[in-house]
Amino acid sequence: MLITIAGMIGGGKSSLTNLISKEFGGNAYYEQADSPILQKFYTASQEELEAKRYPFLLQLEFLNSRFKMIKQCLIEGKNPKVNVLDRSIYEDKYFTLVNHRLGRISDEEMVIYNNLADNMLEELEELPKKAPDLLIYLKGSFETFKSRIENRGRSFEALDEETEAYFYELWKGYDEWVSTCYKASPVLVINIDYLDYVNSKEDAKKVVEIVKLKLKELNLI
Repeated sequence: MLITIAGMIGGGKSSLTNLISKEFGGNAYYEQADSPILQKFYTASQEELEAKRYPFLLQLEFLNSRFKMIKQCLIEGKNPKVNVLDRSIYEDKYFTLVNHRLGRISDEEMVIYNNLADNMLEELEELPKKAPDLLIYLKGSFETFKSRIENRGRSFEALDEETEAYFYELWKGYDEWVSTCYKASPVLVINIDYLDYVNSKEDAKKVVEIVKLKLKELNLI
């Protein structure tokens, strides 16, 4: 079984991945957070972003690492029953679209990215299991995500005016992307405005039960 976690930066995807994988005795797969390109993406000047093409390079790096992880997850018999991935390969395209809309990724780069992403997804079609069994979407207010980002204290994510504006662009379209664009699997929505499973053991237990109920509804456990 493959469960993927989706949602805005700072929403607690890694924490939920850890929580669920431990509950089911499965494998956890985490997004690369120590990428030098990721840090440059947030700290470079506008001139450097345009000259070095960091947004495009970052999305290529994420796409490649996600493809490698999801292949591991989808090969039958190689892993335990439950595998949890803390970011969906399908979301990478959403991030790329936002950066394209903001002018950080060019039209030509967008074509290259889409062709590569489509080829990768076609390759997944050849595997015994073709898609996640469930996507858990972490929904919440922009203020909640801002608070979570500030609390985790990554220096390169410091909320200056430009970075906050970028996060807002990502946040404002996420709900629509999940409801209208994501078709690969059923979706379970967890509202992090009301369930702080990162800091509350009681909320963590509630979230685990919500996930179990959904998996039972889908006849996965």
